Amino acid sequence: MPDPILYFTTAAASLCGLAIVALTALRGWNGWLDLKRAELLRRTDDSAPPPSAATRIEVADLKERIRKLEAIAAGVDL
Repeated sequence: MPDPILYFTTAAASLCGLAIVALTALRGWNGWLDLKRAELLRRTDDSAPPPSAATRIEVADLKERIRKLEAIAAGVDL
């Protein structure tokens, strides 16, 4: 006849393991929610004016220069 203490020990260990997994999952969920809240706050805190057209053109020009320099460094002929 099987020992009832073995069943009780197995059940208690399983319950403890399930509790640990559940607490870990809840902590991860709360961390993810905090991250999303921080992203939303950062998005709403942007009160800086949008960049002017001249600034955007200058940034595009710089990106094009960087692309060309990277191509030269990689040995690609433009």
